[in-house]
Amino acid sequence: MDKNQEMTIFVRTVAEGSFSGAARALKLSPSAVSKQVSRLEDRLGARLLNRTTRSLSLTEEGHAFHARCVQILAEIEEAEAAVTELHAAPRGTLRINATVAFMNHQVIPLLPEFLERYPELHFDLILTDRHVDLVEDGVDVAIRFGQMAESTLIARKLADSRRVICAAPDYLARHGVPLAPADLADHNCLTLSTRPEFNVWEFGERPEEHLRVSGSFEVNQADALYDACLAGIGLARIATYLVDADIKAGRLVPVLTDHLREVTSIYIAYPHRRHLSPKVRAFVDFLVDKFNPVPPWEVDAALPITT
Repeated sequence: MDKNQEMTIFVRTVAEGSFSGAARALKLSPSAVSKQVSRLEDRLGARLLNRTTRSLSLTEEGHAFHARCVQILAEIEEAEAAVTELHAAPRGTLRINATVAFMNHQVIPLLPEFLERYPELHFDLILTDRHVDLVEDGVDVAIRFGQMAESTLIARKLADSRRVICAAPDYLARHGVPLAPADLADHNCLTLSTRPEFNVWEFGERPEEHLRVSGSFEVNQADALYDACLAGIGLARIATYLVDADIKAGRLVPVLTDHLREVTSIYIAYPHRRHLSPKVRAFVDFLVDKFNPVPPWEVDAALPITT
């Protein structure tokens, strides 16, 4: 019998607390299990189990050997899983968390190509601007903005996203064009209720260059903020991945472009695991490839990148 099977029988015997319990679990006879453990002890030259008519207990040597066996068997299982996953086709349900705006405007248009490659995959999308705990909510992959502070997640950068302050031509015709950040006090600035920090518009690194804006329109979702801006309700600070096409088409007009230098990093993140499932690996690699080296919204961007 090979050493792998010896360790498996020994570990199962300890877990079940008896030879008969291990025999049932492994579909062997109790005598075969008992003999195998005895042979293992003979080979090692050490008693691993104290035996009485009613129970089994580990000796000091048994404790040390058992701990190593558990570790070795786990590593063997991990190694086999890793090799299997390299050749396994992505399948099953992929649970993804992202903001409504980014998913609708940048990810969903790419999904037909991805699903064509992996027809056995199904998507379960959790779209919200609120923070979601990936582990607690059983999420496979999330798209996150800003600094990644969670140590339980692995993150790969997708792209950088610039923010621009803009408004519809009709709004600017009625209320005028702000020429300096201080002019925003006289404008209706659209705000986001779910992200209070989003309503502090940064025009530099110093605290006095950070302005908390306000207005008559507050919403809990960035996509609705974008729609309100298009409708001419007010000024909004919006990511270029949302508004680049509208600026090119003249539906929105950027303002204060010489003052705003804010850039946010976009990441694709997943819970820390020793081996990625094929479905997660495939999706992460797909998006990283699509957004690198230049994300779609920065190709021929309406506003040139400044440094």
